[in-house]
Amino acid sequence: MEKLVVKGGNRLEGEVTISGAKNAAVGIIPACILVKDKCRLENLPDITDTKLFLRILEQLNAKVDYIDKSTVEIDCTNVDSFSPPGDLTRKMRGSSYLMGALLGRFGRFEIDPPGGCDFGTRPIDQHIKFFEALGAEVNTSYGLIRGKSDKLHPANVYFDVVTVGATINAILASVLVEGLTVIENAAKEPHIVDLANFLNAMGANIRGAGTDTIKIRGVSSLHGGSYSVIPDQIEAGTFMIAAAATRGDVVLKNVIPQHLDIIASKLRETGVVVQEGEESVRVFVPEGTKFRHINFTALPYPGYPTDMQPQMVAFLTTVEGTSNAREGIWDDRFRYINELKRMGADITVEGKLAIIHGVEKLTGASVRATDLRAGAAMIIAALMADGTTEIRDIFHIDRGYENFEEKFVALGGDIKRITVIDDVR
Repeated sequence: MEKLVVKGGNRLEGEVTISGAKNAAVGIIPACILVKDKCRLENLPDITDTKLFLRILEQLNAKVDYIDKSTVEIDCTNVDSFSPPGDLTRKMRGSSYLMGALLGRFGRFEIDPPGGCDFGTRPIDQHIKFFEALGAEVNTSYGLIRGKSDKLHPANVYFDVVTVGATINAILASVLVEGLTVIENAAKEPHIVDLANFLNAMGANIRGAGTDTIKIRGVSSLHGGSYSVIPDQIEAGTFMIAAAATRGDVVLKNVIPQHLDIIASKLRETGVVVQEGEESVRVFVPEGTKFRHINFTALPYPGYPTDMQPQMVAFLTTVEGTSNAREGIWDDRFRYINELKRMGADITVEGKLAIIHGVEKLTGASVRATDLRAGAAMIIAALMADGTTEIRDIFHIDRGYENFEEKFVALGGDIKRITVIDDVR
C-alpha cells in the first residue's frame, strides 16, 4: 500500500508538459479491435487504466508492443474472443467500451459489468437502446452483459440524455455496419472527437463528431496506421487550478487551449490571470490578488467538466465569501467533501449542490482519495494547506495521472510517495 505525504505552503512555479488524454485513450484502445491490422498509438498516457486496457487486449489475443512508455503498437488481427476477462474489466469503467467494439467486430459480446470510480448510479440503458436499434439482443441477467446479433443493420437513434459512454459505444458498434447510422443528442467531448478522428484515420467514415448529430457511413473494413492521442484536458485543468490555489505561476505545454476555455473562464472570474498561446497556457496570480468567490455547474461539454469539479471546490475552500458548486451529471460525486472538512473546509452539501464558505486556511490532515479526480483535489488542498497532509488510497490517482507527483515536485511542490506496510493480521 502506498500513500502521498504533502507539505503545504510552496508556490508552484515553472513549466509542466501535459500527457495524452486518459479519456481519449480508453476509447481509442478498444477501437483497435475493429482493425485487423497494426495500429500505432502515440502520446498515450502511462497510467494504470491504459496498461489495464492493453492487458485486456492481450487476453483477447491481440499483440501489443511497447515502443516506449507513450507509444504502443497494437495488432488485433488475431483477436478471437468476444468475452474479455472479468477480473480485469471490473477494475475500470472504460471497459464498457468493449461492448461496442466487440459487437462491431464479432456481432456479439459477453462482459462483466465494468468498475472504476463510483459516483452513484451509472445506467447503461442508452447503450442497450442503441445496440438493440442496430439489431442486437442484449441480456443483463446472471451478472453478465451479453449482446448478440446475426447481422447488424444501420439505425437512427436519439439518446434520451447526453451520454459520453453511450456515444462512444455507438460509434464503435456502427463503423463497420453497412449503411448510414445517425446518432442524435450525442455527447460532444474532445475525446469523442479524438475517437472519431482515430477511426477516420483508419478508414472509417464518421462526420459530425463534436456536434449533437453524428453520422456514420459504414465501411467494409478498416486499415492500420499511426495516430497521436490529444493532450489531456483534465490533467491540464488540474494543474491550472493547482497553480491558482498556490498563488503560483505555471506554464502548461502540450495543450489545446480551446479545450480549456471554460476552466480558464472560471479561474479568471476568481481573479486569476490566464494567458493562452498556440499550444500552451500560462496561469499566474499577481501579487496582492484577492480572490473572488464564484458559482459554477458541472455540465456536459462545452460546459464546465464534471471531472474538474472536485479540484475547483478544493481551491474555493479558502476563497473569501460563499461559492456554490452544482453537480449536473452524477448523483453522488461529493463524497470527497468529508475529506476536505478534515482539513478545516466549511462546506455544506444539499443534494447535488455544495455550498462552500471560504475559510482563512486549510490545515494538513490524514485524508483519502475517494476517487480519481477527488484524489487530485486532495493534492491541491494539501499543497494549499498549513502543515503536512497524508493521502491514502492513491491507486485512484494512478489510474488517470501520469507521473503526477513528479510533475508537482518539478514545480516546487513538496510531495513524497511512501510505501506503507500493513501489519494488521
